[in-house]
Amino acid sequence: MDAPWTTVIQPKERLLQLNLREVWQYRDLCRILVRRSITTQYKQTLLGVLWFVIQPLLTTVMYMVVFGGIAGIPTDGIPQPLFYLAGISLWNYFADSMTKNANTFVDNASVFGKVYFPRIVMPLSIVISHLLRLAIQLALFMAVYCVYRFWLMPDAIQTNVYALLLPLLVLMLAGLSLAFSMLFSSLTTKYRDIQVLLSFLVGLWMYATPVIYPLGSITDSRLHRLMMLNPVSSIVEAFRYGMLGVGEFSWGGLAYSFGAMTVLLFVALLVFNKVQRDFMDHV
Repeated sequence: MDAPWTTVIQPKERLLQLNLREVWQYRDLCRILVRRSITTQYKQTLLGVLWFVIQPLLTTVMYMVVFGGIAGIPTDGIPQPLFYLAGISLWNYFADSMTKNANTFVDNASVFGKVYFPRIVMPLSIVISHLLRLAIQLALFMAVYCVYRFWLMPDAIQTNVYALLLPLLVLMLAGLSLAFSMLFSSLTTKYRDIQVLLSFLVGLWMYATPVIYPLGSITDSRLHRLMMLNPVSSIVEAFRYGMLGVGEFSWGGLAYSFGAMTVLLFVALLVFNKVQRDFMDHV
């Protein structure tokens, strides 16, 4: 009993106490959680990681039939498979990372109640693990891109230097998904119906993002400005503009998205740190 304590765990007194050093110390745990998230999701499935390719392909075909064929929504002269895949790849990463993290506290309550580690490691590991899915879907996009760029329609695609912004765009999407997921996971500890609301919200959010239509097709100025308030819109349009040469590229729009990501992460951190103090009393 007289032996000195080697580790002292104390509740965070300040809401902004992120303690990145502590998160770095648990990097091995983050690596294990990333591996677990990747292997368990499709471990007992017939096709395994092939679903990472099958899902966007089937979604693209559905969009081509419904929105491109029946609704006749234009794609700015870009082949429909390329246009839809460009939006689907980025949107799937953002939406899946956010919805998977929405129940961080509830789904992992048994673990949180038995062992201590920085709680932010859990949502961070999910955002990182989904990068593998994004990489596979971007590889699929590049395969279709090469077919059209060098064989079927070489003159229709004008790739430019803005394609080099892809790492920054992915980083911004990761930050936005982490911020929103921390906010929603904090709310679901007390209000479980937030999960149902999130599923409905994500469906509507996709239609408020230029995934299935070009932003330039919106001619109403007020509606166009409203669409630009969505921080994901500028990111998707910048990716399309860099890779395909169509869309609306705006440094101001990207600056707004980056600023929104920073502010949302700040607010999410405040809420997350406050909830994690006593969330075990609610879950």
